[in-house]
Amino acid sequence: MPRIKCHYDDCVFLEEGYCGAAAVELEPDSGCLTFQRDEEAAASEETWDEEDFEDELEEEEDLYEEEEEEDDTWDDEEDDRERY
Repeated sequence: MPRIKCHYDDCVFLEEGYCGAAAVELEPDSGCLTFQRDEEAAASEETWDEEDFEDELEEEEDLYEEEEEEDDTWDDEEDDRERY
């Protein structure tokens, strides 16, 4: 019997990454019609609030600033080589 890889993380039929339903109905435009949301799995998912998003954004900005500083260092060294 073929196994269907499932990409829904919160489906009641999900068994180790594969669909465990006896029958599956798929619609090309709307996806899996057999999908049934598992409320326990949905409740345990991490939710993001605005503070988490802002913290993540600040960390990402800090990474870009560090990369720019490193790029400036390389540019200075290249300028020194060109002078000689």
